[in-house]
Amino acid sequence: MEIRVLRYFLAVAREESITKAAEILHITQPTLSRQLSQLEDQMGVKLFIRGTRKIVLTNEGLLLRRRAEEILELVDKTERELTAQEEQVEGTVAIGCGDLRAVQQLPDLIRTFHEKYPLVTFDLYTATADHIKDRMDRGLTDIGILLEPVDLGKYDFIRMEGHEICVVSMHPDAPLAAKEYITPEDLVGVPLILPRRQSVQGQIANWFGDYYDKLNVLFTSNLPAGSAVMTNQRLAYSLNTCGSIDYWDQTKITYRPLKPELISACVLAWKRQQPFGLAAEKFIEHVKKSLHKEQGGSVNAAE
Repeated sequence: MEIRVLRYFLAVAREESITKAAEILHITQPTLSRQLSQLEDQMGVKLFIRGTRKIVLTNEGLLLRRRAEEILELVDKTERELTAQEEQVEGTVAIGCGDLRAVQQLPDLIRTFHEKYPLVTFDLYTATADHIKDRMDRGLTDIGILLEPVDLGKYDFIRMEGHEICVVSMHPDAPLAAKEYITPEDLVGVPLILPRRQSVQGQIANWFGDYYDKLNVLFTSNLPAGSAVMTNQRLAYSLNTCGSIDYWDQTKITYRPLKPELISACVLAWKRQQPFGLAAEKFIEHVKKSLHKEQGGSVNAAE
């Protein structure tokens, strides 16, 4: 399977038309059709349903599209890294993070790094720690801010300052908004949105104790932004980290702290013995020096 043919395949998938894709790719329509047919023969599956108005992907085609996008993202990233030169550092540093308050430490790190290496750009990808780790393992993300608890056996890391505080977000008119803080008993019977991550759910279960089996869990959600729509519409209360809530419109969504407090820490991690591009290597060095200085030598990195 050639990279060139995967680009052809994605162009047709995006345009839903061989004619339009051929124009974009600057090749003839018969040539493109022949390449796609050869790809289907090579894969041994049917990738397209050729309709009168547009081309639709089969289930196998949808799977290949997802994998092809990942493959080409990695190929493009690798090409950028290989062309980077020591005397003029350029390229893209891929950073993954959740909706966390720890992300507020990134701007200063990026700003001071960019002053030294102005040709370097950044790609910020937001997801849960489990998803970010998967992308780091596949080489798609260089460095990630991960919410604990998380398995760091394969990573070097620096523990970040501060804590992520779990809160209950809600509509300002919700009955529990009248409370100063929220206890486990307060949430019994009311519709809830819980984080999707299993490890975080374990923390929450411990916090609720005997009340956990009495909960009315309506949704699970991977990031607070998704549950915000539900809480704004008074559909449920949401348990999540503060994250970017500080920047939300408090007239539409508010939040209350938990009692007893439920907190977690974050680490800034990267894959151990991973071959990085020059830009990513320089940024990791910058992060280690900067955070080491800020934390007075208390950096905790895996050996």
